Amino acid sequence: MDAAAATLPRTSGSVDRLVRLAETDMAGVNRLITERMQSDVPIIPALAEHLIAAGGKRLRPLLTVAAARLAGSDNDHCLKLAAAVEFIHTATLLHDDVVDGSALRRGKVAAHLIWGGAQSVLVGDFLFARAFELMVETNSMKALEILARASRVIAEGEVMQLMRSHDLNLSQALYLEIIQAKTAELFAAASEAGAVSAGVDPARTDALKAYGLNLGLAFQLVDDALDYGGATETLGKNAGDDFREGKATLPLLLAIARSGPREAEFWERAVGRREQTEADFRRARELIIGTGALDATLDLATEYADKAKAALAIFPANDWREALESLADFAVSRTA
Repeated sequence: MDAAAATLPRTSGSVDRLVRLAETDMAGVNRLITERMQSDVPIIPALAEHLIAAGGKRLRPLLTVAAARLAGSDNDHCLKLAAAVEFIHTATLLHDDVVDGSALRRGKVAAHLIWGGAQSVLVGDFLFARAFELMVETNSMKALEILARASRVIAEGEVMQLMRSHDLNLSQALYLEIIQAKTAELFAAASEAGAVSAGVDPARTDALKAYGLNLGLAFQLVDDALDYGGATETLGKNAGDDFREGKATLPLLLAIARSGPREAEFWERAVGRREQTEADFRRARELIIGTGALDATLDLATEYADKAKAALAIFPANDWREALESLADFAVSRTA
């Protein structure tokens, strides 16, 4: 069954408008990233560049810049915070790939398979340290508080996921709590830090934080759906990785709950015990699509994207707001 054909059409969006608006700012952020990932220890910039230069749209630093500009900032205070956000994100990816044993990241061989797990973890630690140096340089205790808290919450979320990642009885509420911590928290912090750098009032700061949080939830839900509805060549990772690792993501949890007794043994064998055959992923996809679990996951992602857009209503309509609204639509209409 073609997963793309099985899902309902959703409002399309684009990240391109935001990329164009932030082009000059992001050039400055990229210069900072390149400069601050350097070290006299050669393996550090080599390993960091392998992941940082692999692509990606730099969504989290983009949010920091966009939030600052939407909030009325006309200076460059947000650039160091945006670079710090990217370093935090990259550090978590390096650590995650070691924990998960991932083979691909952004379409390239995962760093830990080239340099080793220990080196990847330590370079991740280096990038965390660089992030905090950048935060301190902004002289904003509030921004430091926001991103420090986010780093703690992300770590907590990763530990929660590690402890419950193969729990086929995981509730939807706890699943959402986990992805809010491990993914959406940094989206929220990136947006909130940008607002703080602009010196905007608390109501608008809270609105941008809410935008980021709901956008992050939408992104993670779609990522989880794409593991069953996407293709390896567009994902930048192997389709079906979550299934093969036995990860309890929402599409899987919903499909298990909606399956009958006949499928219970399949789920227990293939996911619970991870005794898988080559044909199991195809069958899992068919069940996830056939039970409506894929559409239900994307419907929930759409709800969060709509909440993200609604949070921006406090701001006057302008190019930045419209670009952020389009990004929320892109979050649920994307195929990679």
